[in-house]
Amino acid sequence: MGKKLATSIQYIKNILTTGAVGQTSREVELEICAHIPRGDNKVIVEYGMGLGNITMEILNTIAPTSRLYAFEVNKEFCEKAGKTIDDKRLIIINAGAETLNDYIHEPVDSFISSIPFSFFSKEVSDQIIQSSYRLLKDGSYFSQVLLTKFNFKKFTKVFDECEMIRLGNIPVEFIYHCRKRERTNS
Repeated sequence: MGKKLATSIQYIKNILTTGAVGQTSREVELEICAHIPRGDNKVIVEYGMGLGNITMEILNTIAPTSRLYAFEVNKEFCEKAGKTIDDKRLIIINAGAETLNDYIHEPVDSFISSIPFSFFSKEVSDQIIQSSYRLLKDGSYFSQVLLTKFNFKKFTKVFDECEMIRLGNIPVEFIYHCRKRERTNS
């Protein structure tokens, strides 16, 4: 069995936690990472690491002094990614995004997410989005990939600026780039 087919089978078997039938495209990897800051000592949080293709793009984007906290609920995915990605900047957390505050106690420079908000209750979705907003540094982005545009409103209720980009892949994928506005002290 080819690697691509084996990977798709892993995602399909876990569709309720991955919300996907396969790894995201290269186009998604590049677009979702477009607003990651490239300076030193940045803290990046990824929700839904899967087998790590977006994770690898994040690591290729961030500075050697930065850190990436990758949340993934599937233990098997965590183990596989841990074996294939050898990078001291990566901290894999085998837990859901709703546990963010149990693990991260510092301001975050960017959130990258591929978790399936369509499968979460309104309460869990709202908790994840609001907790992320509170930890996100002013002027920074939360970027989300989904197969639907119907969750966009959840983000516009919390974030100060939001844009949705439609990628013409099959299936169609949507990237939400949501920004927390810079606050001025006056």
